[in-house]
Amino acid sequence: QVQLVESGGGMVQAGGSLRLTCVASGSTGFLSMGWFRQAPGKEREFVAAATRNMAIKDYGDSGKARFAISRDNAKNTVYLQMNSLTPEDTAVYFCAAGTSWPLSRPAYWGQGTQVTVSS
Repeated sequence: QVQLVESGGGMVQAGGSLRLTCVASGSTGFLSMGWFRQAPGKEREFVAAATRNMAIKDYGDSGKARFAISRDNAKNTVYLQMNSLTPEDTAVYFCAAGTSWPLSRPAYWGQGTQVTVSS
């Protein structure tokens, strides 16, 4: 049974940084791993994804130039480094994984971790 477990969310002031971590278990070697987020009253949106060998990375408009995705395949882990956070980044962040690219329809989802950015 595949599980994706996120951690690293929390509350931070505007301009601060957070690093989200997602550990996959039950399966290894996902071609695609990445992050989505959902703010209250809004649809879930794509944040970032990367292929297994990090040869291809993709970012949604919200994270370009401020966020960085990375993977540690030995640990079945994907990270999201978020810098220069603004209150508009407040959302539940979900880890996602899939066996194809792009990560438009993930096969697996984590339970989410809350990120709250105060002004």
